[in-house]
Amino acid sequence: MAQNIYDDPGFFAEYARKPRSEQGLDAAPEWPALRPMIPEMANLRVLDLGCGYGWFARWAIGQGAQSVLGIDISERMLARARELTSGEDIEYRQGDLDALDLPVAGFDLVFSSLAFHYVEDLPGMLRQVHAAMAPGGMLVFSQEHPLRTAPSRQGWETLADGRRIWPLDRYLLDGPRNTEWLEASVVKQHRCMATLLNALIGAGFTLAGLQEWGASDEQIAAQPNLAKERDRPTFLLVKARN
Repeated sequence: MAQNIYDDPGFFAEYARKPRSEQGLDAAPEWPALRPMIPEMANLRVLDLGCGYGWFARWAIGQGAQSVLGIDISERMLARARELTSGEDIEYRQGDLDALDLPVAGFDLVFSSLAFHYVEDLPGMLRQVHAAMAPGGMLVFSQEHPLRTAPSRQGWETLADGRRIWPLDRYLLDGPRNTEWLEASVVKQHRCMATLLNALIGAGFTLAGLQEWGASDEQIAAQPNLAKERDRPTFLLVKARN
């Protein structure tokens, strides 16, 4: 079972103050790159894994999706999602992504934002997702980039000459990593790129798109602090067909 730190009251309060919590998709810096990877939503049955506040679920319905099932391990996240949602076409359900129970061929699009790096048994989860997708269905997800999750001590370092670097170690050693985030110890699962892509292939997916996200010129002009995100990729964006 993945760590459920989002139900810790202190951690959740800190997370609730983040821009993407308050403003949704428009505050997620990777959204402009992720959006073009998503197919036209008209009449699609959508599964949102790690749905959080339900920002994507509501966007999908607004784009014409037939229905959305949002799954998240955190009851606090789901409670907030329900507060923000009206209508009968979105269902929110508590669930661990390591123990999914999904209908066969029940979805046309499976989406996930920054949740897969918490999953312990990724190959098993991907097999479950593949079985739950209709023929021709699409999987689109983002996760922290392996270069970000790999280090035993995650964070920028400044050398004596003033250069900033992202120290890298244990890249080829897949497994859990403990990192300090929002003043808490958070457990994430590191997987090198080959492990991740082979898990997709092994589950029956065909890779349709891959992007190692870094801030655009326009984003850096608006938010200069994003310039450092070009020194190593922050997120991995993936599109795959079943």
